[in-house]
Amino acid sequence: MHSGLRVLDPILSPPHITRNHGYMIYDQLVAIDADGKIQPQMASWVASEDGLTYTFTLRDGLVFHDGAAVTADDVVVSLKRWGARDGAAAFLMAATDSIEATDGRTVTWKLKEQFPLLLQILGKPSSVPAFIMPARVAQTPPTEAIKEYVGSGPFQFVAEEFQPGVKSVYRRFDEYKPRSEPASGLAGGKIVNVDRVEWVTMPDNQTALSSLMAGEIDLIETVKLDLLPILQGDPSIKTEIRDALGYQAILRMNFIHPPFDNVEIRRAALTALGQKEFLDAIIGNPDYYWLCGAIFGCKSPLGDESGSDSLKAGGDKAKAREMLAAAGYDGTPIVILQATDFEELGTAAVIAAAQLREAGFNVDPQPMDWQTLISRRASKNKPSEGGWNIHFSAASAIESNTPIVHPLLPSTGETGWFGWANDPGIEALRAAYLKAATFEEQKEIAVKVQARVLDNVIFIPLGNYAQVQARSERLKDMLGTTIPVFWNIAVEN
Repeated sequence: MHSGLRVLDPILSPPHITRNHGYMIYDQLVAIDADGKIQPQMASWVASEDGLTYTFTLRDGLVFHDGAAVTADDVVVSLKRWGARDGAAAFLMAATDSIEATDGRTVTWKLKEQFPLLLQILGKPSSVPAFIMPARVAQTPPTEAIKEYVGSGPFQFVAEEFQPGVKSVYRRFDEYKPRSEPASGLAGGKIVNVDRVEWVTMPDNQTALSSLMAGEIDLIETVKLDLLPILQGDPSIKTEIRDALGYQAILRMNFIHPPFDNVEIRRAALTALGQKEFLDAIIGNPDYYWLCGAIFGCKSPLGDESGSDSLKAGGDKAKAREMLAAAGYDGTPIVILQATDFEELGTAAVIAAAQLREAGFNVDPQPMDWQTLISRRASKNKPSEGGWNIHFSAASAIESNTPIVHPLLPSTGETGWFGWANDPGIEALRAAYLKAATFEEQKEIAVKVQARVLDNVIFIPLGNYAQVQARSERLKDMLGTTIPVFWNIAVEN
């Protein structure tokens, strides 16, 4: 996989590897199919004529991995914990009057006002999906990590074989009863045809390729592109781009500590940066990247590139120096978190350090593995006391293509995403987007969000790129989902 797994709570922590782990062992009430439509998964639903009440009925045969039946109480407690963590769910919960278990299989969700996107947010695949857990587990405070990993999904997590960052093991859950419909996207029948799935970590790319070609492993989630020609010449290996819309590399600053609590210094940093240098270093091959200043993606219906000319033109270091001087920058060290085992983001940190240093910033890159970085970015300590000023992330199209679902957009201060931006104007625009009656209105709001994000430097888009997966030809019928899932796969010996 693209990273070793260390963090196991997919509600508390949103990195993709933890989300992918969540899809192995948990399930959702509703899910998105291959056509982008919401379908029943754990439950069917009926909406009242006035749109203020949704009634969900759990399907027969749902069982947790410990043998207990899934109940409506489990659903209610799980949804409330999820609602306290997810940025899009926060709007839904604010519009909610109550979520109650009417009986053992029925959940009644009452709204204060109509909320047409309820099902879309409930079934969204990222970055924090609404996974259902046993009530005793979901009662864990949303600020604390769960300590028991029991779901009702198609695989069981084999805790006794877990080696953090090294190996994760999943066993087929024989009591799982798939839906009768064919698998489609993340919806439909999750039929498991293998006894066991192992995720193993191989930090050396060449070793991983050699292991794939030798049949010792079956899949590499993300292939280093300069090694791709080796695999493309092997008829036993299939390579493919899983997400045509690609990923966006993102630089995020910490808003609660100097110097980036000053918007003028944030603007100077943005002015110093240029996308092409990042993408040349991260990806290298221009066939697999594209300059893009749209925070919702240039291939998205809501994509708009307003305010990104400097980024796409390569930045202006001299102007950035002038802006720093005018803003009164005093040489405060900029602590940059650098992932050593996540190549794209680790390289981005190196390039950012060089560009910012050239513009007059005093930079302090601090290397660490990705899972350590994930834990550290949650710290609100001063950068000199174990905190940070800059870290890097990446967002896929499915989790960043609207003002509601984009994980970095919530700007509610210390309850927002890591970096803790505080911008009531963005929150007002996001709320307006929810009430937009037409696509034209949504587009108009998205353009305003784009402008405000780059003007206040809520985050900096560093360009978009495609990732290539490689797998053995003996793996058949792997679903074409952006998120790699391991049900439906058949294995030829």
